[in-house]
Amino acid sequence: MGSVLVTTGDAVAAPRHFVTHAGNAGIKDATPDLSIVASTVPCVAAGVFTRSLFAGPSVGLCRRHLRDGTARAVVTVSKNANVATGPEGEADARELATLVAAAVGAAPEEVLVGSTGVIGRRYPMERIRAHMDGLQVPSSADFPAVARAIMTTDTVPKLASARVGKATVTGMAKGSGMIEPDMATLLAYVFTDGALDRHGVGDMWARVVGSTFNCLSVDTDTSTSDTALLLANGAAGAVDQAELERAVLAVCQSLTVQLAADGEGATKVIQVRVSAARDGAQAKRVAKAVVNSPLVKCAVHGADPNWGRVVMAVGKCWQDTDIEPASVQVSFGGLQVYPGLLDDAGLGQLAKIMQAGTVEIDVVLGTGAAEALVWGCDLSSEYVHINADYTT
Repeated sequence: MGSVLVTTGDAVAAPRHFVTHAGNAGIKDATPDLSIVASTVPCVAAGVFTRSLFAGPSVGLCRRHLRDGTARAVVTVSKNANVATGPEGEADARELATLVAAAVGAAPEEVLVGSTGVIGRRYPMERIRAHMDGLQVPSSADFPAVARAIMTTDTVPKLASARVGKATVTGMAKGSGMIEPDMATLLAYVFTDGALDRHGVGDMWARVVGSTFNCLSVDTDTSTSDTALLLANGAAGAVDQAELERAVLAVCQSLTVQLAADGEGATKVIQVRVSAARDGAQAKRVAKAVVNSPLVKCAVHGADPNWGRVVMAVGKCWQDTDIEPASVQVSFGGLQVYPGLLDDAGLGQLAKIMQAGTVEIDVVLGTGAAEALVWGCDLSSEYVHINADYTT
Protein backbone atom coordinates (compact mmCIF):
# COMPACT_ATOMS: atom_id res chain seq x y z
CA MET A 1 0.00 0.00 0.00
CA GLY A 2 2.97 2.29 0.49
CA SER A 3 3.32 2.66 -3.29
CA VAL A 4 -0.15 4.15 -3.66
CA LEU A 5 -0.05 7.95 -3.97
CA VAL A 6 -3.06 9.55 -2.27
CA THR A 7 -4.28 13.08 -2.99
CA THR A 8 -6.37 14.90 -0.40
CA GLY A 9 -8.40 18.10 -0.19
CA ASP A 10 -9.92 19.97 -3.11
CA ALA A 11 -7.30 18.53 -5.48
CA VAL A 12 -9.02 15.13 -5.60
CA ALA A 13 -9.93 13.79 -9.02
CA ALA A 14 -13.42 12.82 -10.14
CA PRO A 15 -13.91 9.30 -11.55
CA ARG A 16 -15.46 9.13 -15.03
CA HIS A 17 -19.23 9.26 -15.48
CA PHE A 18 -20.02 10.45 -11.95
CA VAL A 19 -21.98 13.68 -11.53
CA THR A 20 -22.89 15.57 -8.36
CA HIS A 21 -25.24 18.06 -6.77
CA ALA A 22 -24.87 19.91 -3.47
CA GLY A 23 -27.36 22.46 -2.19
CA ASN A 24 -29.41 23.78 0.70
CA ALA A 25 -32.86 22.36 1.29
CA GLY A 26 -33.39 24.19 4.57
CA ILE A 27 -32.93 21.12 6.76
CA LYS A 28 -31.61 23.17 9.69
CA ASP A 29 -29.81 26.31 8.55
CA ALA A 30 -28.47 28.01 5.43
CA THR A 31 -25.48 25.70 4.89
CA PRO A 32 -25.42 22.92 2.23
CA ASP A 33 -27.40 19.95 3.54
CA LEU A 34 -28.58 17.83 0.61
CA SER A 35 -26.17 16.22 -1.82
CA ILE A 36 -26.27 13.67 -4.61
CA VAL A 37 -23.56 11.64 -6.30
CA ALA A 38 -24.81 9.71 -9.33
CA SER A 39 -23.30 7.60 -12.06
CA THR A 40 -24.59 7.96 -15.59
CA VAL A 41 -24.16 4.20 -15.97
CA PRO A 42 -25.00 1.33 -13.58
CA CYS A 43 -22.54 0.52 -10.79
CA VAL A 44 -21.44 -2.52 -8.90
CA ALA A 45 -21.99 -1.55 -5.27
CA ALA A 46 -21.48 -2.72 -1.71
CA GLY A 47 -22.28 -1.36 1.72
CA VAL A 48 -21.39 -1.93 5.34
CA PHE A 49 -23.72 -0.53 7.99
CA THR A 50 -24.26 0.05 11.67
CA ARG A 51 -25.39 -2.85 13.82
CA SER A 52 -27.24 -0.51 16.14
CA LEU A 53 -30.66 -1.77 17.24
CA PHE A 54 -31.94 1.71 16.39
CA ALA A 55 -30.60 1.73 12.83
CA GLY A 56 -32.33 4.46 10.85
CA PRO A 57 -34.64 4.11 7.84
CA SER A 58 -31.80 5.13 5.51
CA VAL A 59 -29.80 2.09 6.63
CA GLY A 60 -32.72 -0.28 6.10
CA LEU A 61 -33.40 1.19 2.66
CA CYS A 62 -29.75 0.81 1.62
CA ARG A 63 -29.67 -2.79 2.75
CA ARG A 64 -32.74 -3.58 0.64
CA HIS A 65 -31.52 -1.69 -2.43
CA LEU A 66 -28.11 -3.38 -2.34
CA ARG A 67 -29.43 -6.93 -2.37
CA ASP A 68 -28.59 -7.27 -6.06
CA GLY A 69 -25.17 -5.66 -5.66
CA THR A 70 -25.90 -2.66 -7.90
CA ALA A 71 -26.74 1.03 -7.50
CA ARG A 72 -26.67 4.31 -9.42
CA ALA A 73 -26.80 7.14 -6.88
CA VAL A 74 -26.22 8.18 -3.28
CA VAL A 75 -28.21 11.01 -1.69
CA THR A 76 -27.28 12.40 1.72
CA VAL A 77 -29.32 14.52 4.09
CA SER A 78 -27.16 16.15 6.74
CA LYS A 79 -28.26 17.71 10.04
CA ASN A 80 -31.19 15.29 10.31
CA ALA A 81 -30.72 11.57 10.96
CA ASN A 82 -34.42 10.65 10.52
CA VAL A 83 -33.94 7.95 13.20
CA ALA A 84 -36.56 6.72 15.69
CA THR A 85 -39.25 8.34 13.55
CA GLY A 86 -41.47 5.28 13.00
CA PRO A 87 -43.26 4.28 9.79
CA GLU A 88 -43.49 7.94 8.75
CA GLY A 89 -39.71 8.23 8.75
CA GLU A 90 -39.41 5.09 6.65
CA ALA A 91 -41.90 6.50 4.16
CA ASP A 92 -39.90 9.74 4.03
CA ALA A 93 -36.71 7.83 3.16
CA ARG A 94 -38.51 5.97 0.37
CA GLU A 95 -39.95 9.19 -1.01
CA LEU A 96 -36.51 10.82 -0.97
CA ALA A 97 -35.11 7.92 -3.02
CA THR A 98 -37.97 8.30 -5.49
CA LEU A 99 -37.39 12.05 -5.86
CA VAL A 100 -33.68 11.55 -6.48
CA ALA A 101 -34.32 8.73 -8.94
CA ALA A 102 -36.46 11.08 -11.02
CA ALA A 103 -33.74 13.74 -10.98
CA VAL A 104 -30.94 11.44 -12.14
CA GLY A 105 -32.91 9.15 -14.46
CA ALA A 106 -32.65 6.04 -12.31
CA ALA A 107 -35.05 3.64 -10.68
CA PRO A 108 -35.81 4.27 -6.97
CA GLU A 109 -34.21 0.90 -6.13
CA GLU A 110 -30.95 2.20 -7.57
CA VAL A 111 -30.75 5.08 -5.09
CA LEU A 112 -28.98 4.75 -1.72
CA VAL A 113 -29.73 7.13 1.15
CA GLY A 114 -27.43 8.43 3.86
CA SER A 115 -28.57 10.54 6.80
CA THR A 116 -26.72 12.20 9.65
CA GLY A 117 -27.69 14.63 12.38
CA VAL A 118 -30.16 14.88 15.22
CA ILE A 119 -32.08 11.71 16.17
CA GLY A 120 -35.84 11.75 16.65
CA ARG A 121 -36.81 14.27 13.99
CA ARG A 122 -38.38 13.52 10.61
CA TYR A 123 -37.11 15.03 7.42
CA PRO A 124 -38.78 18.38 6.62
CA MET A 125 -40.31 16.82 3.52
CA GLU A 126 -42.03 19.96 2.26
CA ARG A 127 -38.65 21.68 2.05
CA ILE A 128 -37.03 18.65 0.46
CA ARG A 129 -39.81 18.37 -2.12
CA ALA A 130 -39.44 22.06 -2.96
CA HIS A 131 -35.67 21.64 -3.35
CA MET A 132 -36.03 18.59 -5.57
CA ASP A 133 -38.83 20.04 -7.71
CA GLY A 134 -37.40 20.34 -11.21
CA LEU A 135 -33.84 19.73 -10.00
CA GLN A 136 -31.40 18.84 -12.77
CA VAL A 137 -28.14 17.34 -11.59
CA PRO A 138 -25.17 18.98 -13.40
CA SER A 139 -23.26 17.02 -16.00
CA SER A 140 -20.03 17.48 -14.02
CA ALA A 141 -18.75 16.40 -10.62
CA ASP A 142 -17.72 18.57 -7.66
CA PHE A 143 -16.71 16.10 -4.96
CA PRO A 144 -15.38 18.78 -2.56
CA ALA A 145 -18.80 20.46 -2.59
CA VAL A 146 -20.47 17.16 -1.70
CA ALA A 147 -17.93 16.50 1.06
CA ARG A 148 -18.82 19.85 2.59
CA ALA A 149 -22.55 19.25 2.23
CA ILE A 150 -22.46 16.00 4.25
CA MET A 151 -20.77 17.65 7.25
CA THR A 152 -22.46 18.19 10.62
CA THR A 153 -20.10 19.03 13.49
CA ASP A 154 -17.09 18.39 11.25
CA THR A 155 -14.80 21.41 10.95
CA VAL A 156 -13.24 20.38 7.62
CA PRO A 157 -14.33 18.16 4.70
CA LYS A 158 -12.55 14.82 4.33
CA LEU A 159 -11.50 13.81 0.81
CA ALA A 160 -8.96 11.46 -0.72
CA SER A 161 -8.25 10.01 -4.16
CA ALA A 162 -5.77 7.67 -5.81
CA ARG A 163 -4.99 6.41 -9.29
CA VAL A 164 -4.59 2.79 -10.32
CA GLY A 165 -3.85 2.29 -14.01
CA LYS A 166 -6.46 4.27 -15.94
CA ALA A 167 -8.88 4.23 -13.01
CA THR A 168 -9.53 6.79 -10.28
CA VAL A 169 -10.66 6.02 -6.75
CA THR A 170 -12.15 8.97 -4.84
CA GLY A 171 -13.68 8.94 -1.40
CA MET A 172 -15.24 11.28 1.10
CA ALA A 173 -16.35 10.89 4.69
CA LYS A 174 -18.00 12.77 7.50
CA GLY A 175 -17.78 12.13 11.18
CA SER A 176 -16.55 14.02 14.19
CA GLY A 177 -18.40 12.61 17.18
CA MET A 178 -20.50 9.54 18.04
CA ILE A 179 -17.78 7.45 16.43
CA GLU A 180 -16.95 3.92 17.54
CA PRO A 181 -16.81 1.13 15.00
CA ASP A 182 -19.59 -1.36 15.27
CA MET A 183 -19.29 -1.81 11.57
CA ALA A 184 -18.75 1.53 9.84
CA THR A 185 -18.74 4.46 12.27
CA LEU A 186 -19.90 7.37 10.13
CA LEU A 187 -20.81 8.21 6.57
CA ALA A 188 -18.13 7.19 4.10
CA TYR A 189 -18.50 6.94 0.33
CA VAL A 190 -15.96 5.69 -2.19
CA PHE A 191 -16.49 5.97 -5.94
CA THR A 192 -14.36 4.52 -8.72
CA ASP A 193 -14.49 4.16 -12.47
CA GLY A 194 -12.49 0.94 -12.19
CA ALA A 195 -14.31 -2.30 -12.90
CA LEU A 196 -15.00 -4.46 -9.87
CA ASP A 197 -16.17 -8.08 -9.73
CA ARG A 198 -19.81 -7.99 -8.66
CA HIS A 199 -19.45 -11.29 -6.81
CA GLY A 200 -16.34 -10.25 -4.87
CA VAL A 201 -17.02 -6.60 -4.16
CA GLY A 202 -18.85 -7.26 -0.89
CA ASP A 203 -16.00 -9.25 0.62
CA MET A 204 -13.44 -6.75 -0.61
CA TRP A 205 -15.33 -3.80 0.86
CA ALA A 206 -15.75 -5.61 4.20
CA ARG A 207 -11.98 -6.20 4.34
CA VAL A 208 -11.23 -2.55 3.66
CA VAL A 209 -13.77 -1.23 6.16
CA GLY A 210 -12.52 -3.71 8.76
CA SER A 211 -8.98 -2.38 8.65
CA THR A 212 -9.78 1.33 8.27
CA PHE A 213 -13.10 2.81 9.41
CA ASN A 214 -13.66 -0.04 11.85
CA CYS A 215 -10.30 0.80 13.43
CA LEU A 216 -11.36 4.33 14.32
CA SER A 217 -12.80 5.59 17.59
CA VAL A 218 -13.43 9.12 18.83
CA ASP A 219 -15.70 8.65 21.82
CA THR A 220 -16.86 4.98 21.94
CA ASP A 221 -20.42 5.86 20.87
CA THR A 222 -21.90 4.10 17.83
CA SER A 223 -24.15 6.04 15.48
CA THR A 224 -27.57 4.79 14.42
CA SER A 225 -26.83 5.84 10.84
CA ASP A 226 -23.33 4.48 10.12
CA THR A 227 -23.03 3.81 6.41
CA ALA A 228 -20.00 2.98 4.26
CA LEU A 229 -20.68 2.63 0.53
CA LEU A 230 -18.57 1.66 -2.47
CA LEU A 231 -19.76 2.25 -6.06
CA ALA A 232 -17.79 1.20 -9.14
CA ASN A 233 -19.09 1.97 -12.63
CA GLY A 234 -16.28 0.37 -14.66
CA ALA A 235 -15.99 3.32 -17.05
CA ALA A 236 -12.18 3.10 -16.99
CA GLY A 237 -12.24 -0.54 -17.97
CA ALA A 238 -10.61 -3.57 -16.39
CA VAL A 239 -8.14 -2.99 -13.58
CA ASP A 240 -6.04 -5.49 -11.64
CA GLN A 241 -8.34 -6.35 -8.73
CA ALA A 242 -5.56 -6.56 -6.14
CA GLU A 243 -4.17 -3.18 -7.17
CA LEU A 244 -7.64 -1.64 -7.13
CA GLU A 245 -8.22 -2.98 -3.62
CA ARG A 246 -4.92 -1.47 -2.49
CA ALA A 247 -5.99 1.89 -3.90
CA VAL A 248 -9.39 1.70 -2.18
CA LEU A 249 -7.62 0.74 1.06
CA ALA A 250 -5.20 3.68 0.76
CA VAL A 251 -8.05 6.13 0.19
CA CYS A 252 -10.01 4.79 3.14
CA GLN A 253 -7.00 4.83 5.45
CA SER A 254 -6.40 8.47 4.55
CA LEU A 255 -10.04 9.27 5.30
CA THR A 256 -9.81 7.41 8.61
CA VAL A 257 -6.82 9.46 9.76
CA GLN A 258 -8.56 12.67 8.63
CA LEU A 259 -11.61 11.70 10.67
CA ALA A 260 -9.49 11.05 13.75
CA ALA A 261 -7.82 14.44 13.37
CA ASP A 262 -11.21 16.17 13.21
CA GLY A 263 -12.77 14.39 16.17
CA GLU A 264 -14.94 16.72 18.21
CA GLY A 265 -12.65 18.96 20.23
CA ALA A 266 -9.57 17.04 19.07
CA THR A 267 -6.13 18.62 19.04
CA LYS A 268 -4.09 15.46 18.38
CA VAL A 269 -4.35 12.11 16.61
CA ILE A 270 -3.59 8.99 18.63
CA GLN A 271 -2.26 6.01 16.66
CA VAL A 272 -1.98 2.71 18.51
CA ARG A 273 -0.23 -0.30 17.03
CA VAL A 274 -0.45 -3.62 18.85
CA SER A 275 1.88 -6.31 17.55
CA ALA A 276 2.98 -9.83 18.46
CA ALA A 277 -0.62 -10.65 19.37
CA ARG A 278 -2.28 -14.07 19.38
CA ASP A 279 -4.59 -13.08 16.51
CA GLY A 280 -5.99 -10.01 14.82
CA ALA A 281 -9.00 -9.90 17.13
CA GLN A 282 -6.82 -9.75 20.22
CA ALA A 283 -4.59 -7.11 18.68
CA LYS A 284 -7.54 -4.88 17.80
CA ARG A 285 -9.21 -5.44 21.18
CA VAL A 286 -6.14 -4.32 23.10
CA ALA A 287 -5.44 -1.43 20.74
CA LYS A 288 -9.01 -0.20 21.15
CA ALA A 289 -8.74 -0.46 24.94
CA VAL A 290 -5.79 1.92 24.77
CA VAL A 291 -7.18 4.42 22.26
CA ASN A 292 -10.57 4.49 24.02
CA SER A 293 -9.23 5.06 27.53
CA PRO A 294 -10.36 8.52 28.74
CA LEU A 295 -7.25 8.68 30.92
CA VAL A 296 -4.93 7.93 27.99
CA LYS A 297 -6.78 10.51 25.89
CA CYS A 298 -6.42 13.16 28.61
CA ALA A 299 -2.74 12.40 29.11
CA VAL A 300 -2.14 12.80 25.38
CA HIS A 301 -4.11 16.05 25.34
CA GLY A 302 -1.95 17.52 28.10
CA ALA A 303 1.32 15.89 26.95
CA ASP A 304 1.50 14.36 30.43
CA PRO A 305 4.14 11.59 30.40
CA ASN A 306 1.94 9.30 32.49
CA TRP A 307 2.71 6.20 30.44
CA GLY A 308 1.27 3.94 33.14
CA ARG A 309 -2.19 4.68 31.78
CA VAL A 310 -1.37 2.59 28.71
CA VAL A 311 -0.35 -0.33 30.91
CA MET A 312 -3.62 0.14 32.80
CA ALA A 313 -5.61 0.01 29.56
CA VAL A 314 -3.90 -3.19 28.43
CA GLY A 315 -4.56 -4.69 31.85
CA LYS A 316 -8.31 -4.10 31.45
CA CYS A 317 -8.35 -6.87 28.84
CA TRP A 318 -8.51 -9.44 31.61
CA GLN A 319 -10.22 -12.04 29.43
CA ASP A 320 -6.97 -12.36 27.46
CA THR A 321 -5.29 -14.57 30.04
CA ASP A 322 -2.34 -15.30 27.76
CA ILE A 323 -1.09 -11.70 28.11
CA GLU A 324 1.69 -11.69 30.69
CA PRO A 325 3.11 -8.38 31.94
CA ALA A 326 6.65 -9.71 31.73
CA SER A 327 6.26 -10.20 27.96
CA VAL A 328 4.65 -6.82 27.19
CA GLN A 329 6.54 -3.83 25.81
CA VAL A 330 5.18 -0.27 25.49
CA SER A 331 6.71 2.58 23.47
CA PHE A 332 5.77 6.15 22.57
CA GLY A 333 7.20 7.40 19.29
CA GLY A 334 9.97 4.80 19.46
CA LEU A 335 10.85 5.54 23.10
CA GLN A 336 10.37 2.41 25.21
CA VAL A 337 8.68 3.22 28.51
CA TYR A 338 7.96 -0.34 29.70
CA PRO A 339 9.63 -2.50 30.86
CA GLY A 340 12.06 -0.26 32.69
CA LEU A 341 11.62 3.00 34.54
CA LEU A 342 12.21 6.39 32.93
CA ASP A 343 14.34 8.88 34.82
CA ASP A 344 13.53 12.60 34.82
CA ALA A 345 15.33 13.10 31.52
CA GLY A 346 13.38 10.23 29.97
CA LEU A 347 10.09 11.62 31.23
CA GLY A 348 11.00 14.98 29.71
CA GLN A 349 11.73 13.29 26.39
CA LEU A 350 8.37 11.48 26.55
CA ALA A 351 6.56 14.76 27.24
CA LYS A 352 8.11 16.25 24.08
CA ILE A 353 7.03 13.20 22.04
CA MET A 354 3.48 13.64 23.35
CA GLN A 355 3.37 17.26 22.17
CA ALA A 356 3.33 16.11 18.52
CA GLY A 357 0.22 16.39 16.36
CA THR A 358 0.17 12.60 16.08
CA VAL A 359 1.14 10.55 19.13
CA GLU A 360 2.20 7.01 18.22
CA ILE A 361 1.84 4.31 20.87
CA ASP A 362 3.22 0.82 20.26
CA VAL A 363 2.34 -2.20 22.38
CA VAL A 364 4.06 -5.57 21.91
CA LEU A 365 2.05 -8.36 23.58
CA GLY A 366 4.31 -11.37 23.08
CA THR A 367 1.40 -13.76 22.54
CA GLY A 368 1.77 -14.43 18.81
CA ALA A 369 2.52 -12.78 15.46
CA ALA A 370 -0.64 -10.78 14.60
CA GLU A 371 -1.00 -7.00 14.72
CA ALA A 372 -3.58 -4.23 14.43
CA LEU A 373 -3.42 -0.48 13.86
CA VAL A 374 -6.14 1.82 15.20
CA TRP A 375 -6.69 5.56 15.34
CA GLY A 376 -8.39 7.96 17.72
CA CYS A 377 -7.94 11.42 19.20
CA ASP A 378 -7.35 13.19 22.48
CA LEU A 379 -10.10 14.31 24.84
CA SER A 380 -10.45 18.03 25.43
CA SER A 381 -12.92 20.25 27.25
CA GLU A 382 -14.21 21.39 23.84
CA TYR A 383 -15.71 17.91 23.29
CA VAL A 384 -17.91 18.44 26.35
CA HIS A 385 -18.96 21.92 25.19
CA ILE A 386 -19.90 20.68 21.70
CA ASN A 387 -22.05 17.83 22.96
CA ALA A 388 -23.59 19.69 25.89
CA ASP A 389 -25.02 22.23 23.45
CA TYR A 390 -25.63 19.99 20.43
CA THR A 391 -29.34 20.78 19.93
CA THR A 392 -29.53 24.09 21.78
